[in-house]
Amino acid sequence: MNDSIYSEFIATSLKSILKPKLPLKITGILLLILLGIIPTRIALALHQSPKPQAILVLRGSRDRLRYTTKFAQTHPNFDIWVSGGYRSSKEFKSIKNIFQKSGIPEQKVNYDLCATDTVTNFTCTVDDFVAEDIQHIYLITSDYHMARSKVIATLVLGSRGIVITPIEVESKGMPSESWLRITRDGIRSIIWLATGRSGASFNPRLKARKEKVNNKNKNFLPIP
Repeated sequence: MNDSIYSEFIATSLKSILKPKLPLKITGILLLILLGIIPTRIALALHQSPKPQAILVLRGSRDRLRYTTKFAQTHPNFDIWVSGGYRSSKEFKSIKNIFQKSGIPEQKVNYDLCATDTVTNFTCTVDDFVAEDIQHIYLITSDYHMARSKVIATLVLGSRGIVITPIEVESKGMPSESWLRITRDGIRSIIWLATGRSGASFNPRLKARKEKVNNKNKNFLPIP
């Protein structure tokens, strides 16, 4: 994504934090306390649920999905969350076919239609895990993408007392993501903790994608 988009988002969001009803120092202290609580909540979740209870796969490549179907067959009691927006109803059906052809019961697979990027992969699914009383999940994504995913998951899921066990899918030579991307999505996650906003709406490319989906797929649930 364009760095200027993120810079604009971060600047705008930080301004919203700098103008709260509470004084700035108190807001900062509360945020520090929240970040300090996360490791404690993660440790407690790991103690209460030492083994994963569900699977979350970040939809970005078919290799991840195919790996997930094989992995799920060895964990038949686990529900699966497939997180990622879809450009069309045809694409959505093709993703569902991957799981159906693998013999995984349809009721075991939850398709998240909300997420538009890696941060929202987690902000869009965290409430589902809380509602299902899930404290520990397998996180499946590509090896090059795992570092950024773990940072976001630690902040977003960890703030709700959910721990992850990462599973990397080999990406055949893809370079690891830069620390710039990891850092800025970490900042976005912290801003989500403070404001409830992930920043996805600040990306004009996502806005154009939504309009395309709405225009071409009237009967398909659009990407929020």
